[in-house]
Amino acid sequence: MSDWLEQTSFRKIMVVDDDAPLRERLARALRQRGFEVTTAADVPEALELARQFLPEAVVLDLKMSAAGGPSGLDALRELRTVVPLARSLILTGYGSIATALEAVRLGAWDYLTKPADADQILTALARNPGNPDEAESPPPLPLEAPSLERLEWEHIQRVLSDCGGNVSQAAKVLGLHRRSLQRKLYKYPPER
Repeated sequence: MSDWLEQTSFRKIMVVDDDAPLRERLARALRQRGFEVTTAADVPEALELARQFLPEAVVLDLKMSAAGGPSGLDALRELRTVVPLARSLILTGYGSIATALEAVRLGAWDYLTKPADADQILTALARNPGNPDEAESPPPLPLEAPSLERLEWEHIQRVLSDCGGNVSQAAKVLGLHRRSLQRKLYKYPPER
């Protein structure tokens, strides 16, 4: 239980996810490992709590379900001004290269796809990306090319990121109807 506390330089963690069961289950698992944890259901609540709690690490869900509400990337951008030294991890069920790159560009410590357990999250947060001794070896190259569906998903995510998350603008750039693009965005990314 205290092994994690001995391995990390942070003690206070904030979990931001609109999925209440997942958020509370993760918070409970982190508390069982000895961390002080607070939770938030959305970005405004997270910003308010961050000012009071001053977390040393933040776990953010990428997609919050509130229509038109801020995303995990928006939260990351704003939290960097409130707690600039906190390690931030983006956790998502909608992983793509474009959002991973955007998260790192905005200052995320790491980016994990769901499902990820507490130990995987703590391992990612404990890593020091600036230390070459702690850098992970690059993943092996895939043996087969990604599917057309996966390439389409990656392209859509990149265009959406380039458009600042504006679905209407992205749909125009992609030559799709806005509703067609929204239907594609609600689907999970295809496996390789």
